[in-house]
Amino acid sequence: MTIQVIENQKKKKSSWDETIRTIVYAILIAVVFRSFAFEPFHIPSGSMKSNLLVGDYLFVSKYSYGYSRYSFPLGLPLFKGRIGGSEPKRGDVVVFRPPSQPRIDFIKRIMGLPGDKIQVKQGVLYINGAPLPRHQVDDYTDNENPRNVHPISRFEETLPEGKVVGVLKERDNDYANNTPVFTVPEGHYFMMGDNRDNSHDSRFPDIGFIPFENLVGRAEIIFYSANVTKPLGWLSALRTERFFKIID
Repeated sequence: MTIQVIENQKKKKSSWDETIRTIVYAILIAVVFRSFAFEPFHIPSGSMKSNLLVGDYLFVSKYSYGYSRYSFPLGLPLFKGRIGGSEPKRGDVVVFRPPSQPRIDFIKRIMGLPGDKIQVKQGVLYINGAPLPRHQVDDYTDNENPRNVHPISRFEETLPEGKVVGVLKERDNDYANNTPVFTVPEGHYFMMGDNRDNSHDSRFPDIGFIPFENLVGRAEIIFYSANVTKPLGWLSALRTERFFKIID
């Protein structure tokens, strides 16, 4: 074997080693970024309409509430509780994992804080015995399903702290709109979707109260959005007016 051949083999090996190192570094950077800073998340259902739509892609901040086992890939039980961060506020839109489904991400709004009493009567939300003030602002036309285009009443609710939240309401006579009183335990939160009649949330036993530890992060900004019912016309499906929209 000539010296030239040996040198070429060394160069090839060095090139492969460099490529492998680059891939490993890229994976490590991505894991660290997703675990400690921001994680991308997409909206898979209509439970947060009209504020978040199916096909919205957003960033969730991991540092807002500190870090727990659910901040990291696979949710491995590396430690208990949370480290750092601040406590959530009522009205925050959060990604979390219910204790009954610890591998599935949900996104809802925090409506009940530890110690609160939450109840829905005839479609009106009561917090600690007081109904939330609300008024109808307009009708939201749900056109994501071309076969079922229809208007839905859109209301603005005012939370006890003064924050105004937009919610959709269609009916008032089912279980989700006539619940028992829920007393939120310490260290837990009560979640509700903004599309009140079409949200599987803390009103239902299999979701229930969400421990602080199970919060993944706070939804911050929509960076991309497309109407998924228009797969053949991707350019016309883009909802550019929603790009870089702050989530409130």
